[in-house]
Amino acid sequence: MNEHLTDQKSIYLQIGEMIETDILRGILLEEEQAPSTNELAKLYAINPATAAKGINLLVDRGILYKRRGIGMFVAPGAREKILANRRAGFAEKHIAPLLAEARSLGIRREELLTMIGETEL
Repeated sequence: MNEHLTDQKSIYLQIGEMIETDILRGILLEEEQAPSTNELAKLYAINPATAAKGINLLVDRGILYKRRGIGMFVAPGAREKILANRRAGFAEKHIAPLLAEARSLGIRREELLTMIGETEL
């Protein structure tokens, strides 16, 4: 979690997304302990309550779970849940704006598909 916080989105949402990204990248594995509220607060120089809000968001989504007296851990199936959630939002967040811009530029479907095919992933 060496990413930087920005002003573009609430800090607690960014904290949650960073933990999710670490899970997707295999940095945090199922049943592995997640960073604590205090660790996150110190690392990003934020209020521990803000860090806790980001962690609790992931608990509510079933990505993390609490082991009483020990801390938060990555839930079984967390990676699959994150992938499903991010894939579901991909079209709305990325494809719809792309298509809107293509329409405004008069780019036809075939031309757009060619552009996509020629672009490396």
